[in-house]
Amino acid sequence: MGGRRVLVTGASRGIGRAVATAFAELGDRVAIHHRDSPELAAGLRDTLPGDGHVVVGADITDPDAVRLMVDEAAGTLGGIDVLVNNAGVFFHHPITEVSYEEWQRAWRTTLDLNLMGAANVTWCAVRYMSPGARIVNVSSRGAFRGEPHAPAYGASKAGMNALGQSLAIALAPHGIAVGTVAPGYVDTDMTNEHLKSARGDAIRAQSPFGRVARPDEIAAAVVYLASPEAEWASGTVIDLNGASYLR
Repeated sequence: MGGRRVLVTGASRGIGRAVATAFAELGDRVAIHHRDSPELAAGLRDTLPGDGHVVVGADITDPDAVRLMVDEAAGTLGGIDVLVNNAGVFFHHPITEVSYEEWQRAWRTTLDLNLMGAANVTWCAVRYMSPGARIVNVSSRGAFRGEPHAPAYGASKAGMNALGQSLAIALAPHGIAVGTVAPGYVDTDMTNEHLKSARGDAIRAQSPFGRVARPDEIAAAVVYLASPEAEWASGTVIDLNGASYLR
């Protein structure tokens, strides 16, 4: 299964870092995307097993930058066999606590990155894909459970789920499968502040396992959806929340 050319967005830390590592351990070559952390991305590249890995930078809210980034990744790797849309942002903006301007800014920024950015990266990457290629989107439990303190995040991830299912149908005739993972809380830089706060125990107690996910657990599901055996899982959304939210 090794030797694929893999582009992972938001790969310098957290889930994306674990995903990039998992693919590299299988012998794949990885394009490590970052927005503004070139040192972290380069450090990851230098520690990944194998060779041929590359660092690519871009603000995913900028459509022109996205196109240049995907072109660079595909040009360096020689094509794209797997795209993992992992880059995302989370803003706290409860409707009763923020100004109208803050509300609009949170929605615009979140949707531009989490949904429009993923859609644009996907459009660009598909141009380099052949039959057998895979697209895996990293969504969230919040798309189903709701995000009362970050409604734009929940909506963006619900949109990502719909995007993945629509593209699963559109791309199947081209031999490209599309899958989605929907994690709950994961122990990453993004959630570290919450997990170490007074709310940490309550967050861990949401799951009957009494903990949150490890990034490598999410990466394992991403690797499965990117595998040749997962073609028949195209269009699926895999819940990865430790039974903290069942639907």
